[in-house]
Amino acid sequence: MKNNIIRYLGVDWGEKRIGLAIGDSDSKMAVPYKTVINIKDVLEIIKEENINIVVIGEPIKMSGKKNFPNKFLKFVEKIKNNKNIKIKLVDERLTSKHADSLFGDKKNKASRDAISAMLILDGYFKNKKLNFF
Repeated sequence: MKNNIIRYLGVDWGEKRIGLAIGDSDSKMAVPYKTVINIKDVLEIIKEENINIVVIGEPIKMSGKKNFPNKFLKFVEKIKNNKNIKIKLVDERLTSKHADSLFGDKKNKASRDAISAMLILDGYFKNKKLNFF
């Protein structure tokens, strides 16, 4: 961690695609990064981008019921295996709809997923009112 700057990775997990966004404690902003298709890619990005905290959107039903798919739980567990990374789970309800309203085109699902990840991370920054270094 350079100069006490904390690096964050926002994650919009999906069975087909995983949207990613990056932010840090210096800029206090989340920006869409890219979309990948597997955990291996996510772990490489965590290493390459010197990520300290991963903020993952929990796939919670609109009713509030938590019924996570087994694939999601395995995904989270694989990230937890990296002892140097902290994980924060946050409610991701309606982020895809919000991304559609910002992006305006549902056809490009990859961009939609990265924007959803940005919204997840941005929501984490705003809701936590983080005290940065």
